[in-house]
Amino acid sequence: MKRAPRTNDEWIADLRSRGAEQTAALADLRAYLLRALPGCLDRRGGLPLELIEDVVQDTLIRVLDRLGDFEGRSRFTTWTTTIAARIAMTELRRKRWKDVSLDDLTADGMRPSHSTVDPGRDPEEATARNRIVRRLLELVDSDLSERQRTAIVAELGGMPQEEIGRRLGISRNAVYKLGHDARRKLQLGLEASGFDAAAIRAAFMQER
Repeated sequence: MKRAPRTNDEWIADLRSRGAEQTAALADLRAYLLRALPGCLDRRGGLPLELIEDVVQDTLIRVLDRLGDFEGRSRFTTWTTTIAARIAMTELRRKRWKDVSLDDLTADGMRPSHSTVDPGRDPEEATARNRIVRRLLELVDSDLSERQRTAIVAELGGMPQEEIGRRLGISRNAVYKLGHDARRKLQLGLEASGFDAAAIRAAFMQER
């Protein structure tokens, strides 16, 4: 006879046990995630089956470690699917950047195309923006350390902080600090060059 779906409390109790109840709960949760996860990823391009299985296994480990974090505000299976989706998104980002070299991404620094004049922009505003961009490119090369330059250019190129950290062998927090310090240096450099904060914001304000 098929058992009724577990309640939130039953999931927690079974997963905290150390016997057959935990083994059965893990098997049921694994089967549930294998069914639910592909649908969550369809709009993101999906993951190969072997990667989905890896994500599910990582999710089970994460769930066991974080049972105390579950607050019961949603169904337990919804909570675990959210965890799985976050892990899967990290894997998708890694997959996307797998064959992209940091050296290739940062070799040319911030590309000159950043200074291309927008035909729809007021000529005076476009000139001011391009002056700021040219100075910014100079500051990236002259004022930033090699690691700061790598972090900021890679991030502006779209590489996630987690992936930058993995390539550099540092934590995400360390990548964040590199980027923060780099932005601060660039801001001070622009201000020292005579550009005030209002001019910088106006130059890079998106068209409405």
